[in-house]
Amino acid sequence: MTKIRHGDVVLILFPNSDQRTTKRRPVLVVQRTNLNSGLAQTIVAMISSNLVRCGHPSRIFVGVNSGEGQIAGLRLNSVIMTDNLATVLDSETDSVLGIYPEMKTVDTALKHTLELV
Repeated sequence: MTKIRHGDVVLILFPNSDQRTTKRRPVLVVQRTNLNSGLAQTIVAMISSNLVRCGHPSRIFVGVNSGEGQIAGLRLNSVIMTDNLATVLDSETDSVLGIYPEMKTVDTALKHTLELV
């Protein structure tokens, strides 16, 4: 298992909303690096290729041909969904695809999602 860090885009087993099934998909690690909570799990934001989900302040479009998309290792135009967070087991991480370089944009979206000032 690879050590994942804040800002990494990883392929992981992500829970579906029914909490009974999962899907292997890319996610963005939003949890701080070295949180040291003593738990072998990480908070992540879902990344979807369903572009109908664009256009909300909690969501960030990432074009596959953009600099961000290439550094993140995404294969399709995607949406980072900070309004769809999950805590996943570190052991379910398949691989690191890349790094999302615009975490300030993600922070802004998370502030909207969580109503932080």
